[in-house]
Amino acid sequence: MTANRQAARPGVAFPKSLWAAVTAGGPTYRTLDGEAEADVVVVGGGLSGLAAALHLAETGHSVAVIEAAEPGWGAAGRNNGQVIPTLPFHDPDDIIAREGEAGERFVGLLRNSAQHLFNTVSRLGIVAEAQQTGWLQPAHSDGRMRQVESRVEQWAKRGAPVSLLTSEQVRQLTGSDAWFGGWENRSGGHVNPLALTRGLAQAVTVARGRIYANSPAYGIRRDEDRWVVDTKDGRLTARALILATNAYTGEFASLMGTPATHIRREILPVLSWQIATEPMPASVQQAVLPRRHALTDTHLDPHFMRWDARGRLVTGGALANPLSGAWNLKTHITRRLQRLYPGVFDDVRFDYVWNGRIAVTPDHFPRFHKLGPDAVGWTGCNGRGVALALSVGRELARSVTGTPDQDIALPFGPPTVVPYQSLAKAATPLAVAFLRWQDSREVA
Repeated sequence: MTANRQAARPGVAFPKSLWAAVTAGGPTYRTLDGEAEADVVVVGGGLSGLAAALHLAETGHSVAVIEAAEPGWGAAGRNNGQVIPTLPFHDPDDIIAREGEAGERFVGLLRNSAQHLFNTVSRLGIVAEAQQTGWLQPAHSDGRMRQVESRVEQWAKRGAPVSLLTSEQVRQLTGSDAWFGGWENRSGGHVNPLALTRGLAQAVTVARGRIYANSPAYGIRRDEDRWVVDTKDGRLTARALILATNAYTGEFASLMGTPATHIRREILPVLSWQIATEPMPASVQQAVLPRRHALTDTHLDPHFMRWDARGRLVTGGALANPLSGAWNLKTHITRRLQRLYPGVFDDVRFDYVWNGRIAVTPDHFPRFHKLGPDAVGWTGCNGRGVALALSVGRELARSVTGTPDQDIALPFGPPTVVPYQSLAKAATPLAVAFLRWQDSREVA
């Protein structure tokens, strides 16, 4: 399906991304019109919301998903597609020290999250270009290499399939001698994230779950012993509520004074830019990431890349000056690739540039909440949402169907508001420049 045809789907315009251009369209879901009921209502049709709905439907619960646009319209369909079974900055020892027994369970969830995703894709037969080729994190300095050594030791103690890599091993796996060494988690890899999301949505409907698209939630309230979600043309009541709107909370309506207020006020929605090259010759594909790993290095402003199924290198980054948009990103990424791979990308051309929001918390740790009676929600993927979201969605579903907290692999806690949030949002471009300055100090 072409990008133009995808943009013409009724009721919603998808960004003209690589994924929108190459992914078969899903069904046209009906809007919520009139009164409806379910045992559980899920607000948000991204990866975690659909994973929660799938678990509920497959275990015999009546579930309805309320999606403001279409499944995959938000971050679920716009990201790089890397399947990474870790958090960006928090390692097992830190997580457990922070969250105690709940942290132990959460570490287990993270350890298994990539495998759970690939198992789900296989079980459901989702055509999502899934490749479990492993995830690499090269170290860009001596200091970050010491961090990598500690990271590998901690994950190995918890049974993760990890390996410490020398600089020569990293050179062989990446095709670049720019890094000092690194580590590999063999359970990771990459997918077409929009195809994954649409496949999950189809699986929900096959399991007799309902999805209402183009139905923004304008209100979420408690009415006696039921949760009520109001849309423009309808109303859905349910015993339990799962809020899975993440970085797009409040995009279509303010939802002030609702449980979504907590989610919206504790994150910084940051634009993540993605860019895809034209299809590259086989010689380049053999020279760069020849085993088709997913790669995200140790820069605070990370260098990341992976191959897609058509031989395009899909990479990207943050922009210190987002106003210049696509032109600035092409220039920035061209220089980066030429620095990492001298002589390989001298004439590189890019076919797709797009962006989307990711939910960033001040400490880069996700947030999981009890939002009221039989109501849960989460936010703060911090750029690691693909693997994390499927496992989180399953746990949220288990939580609202009677599983005790001590058996849920999520560290629930109170909301934490970002101080002076509007100012912090405005300062995000300055934060990118500061991170790059910090990175430059780490280069030997």
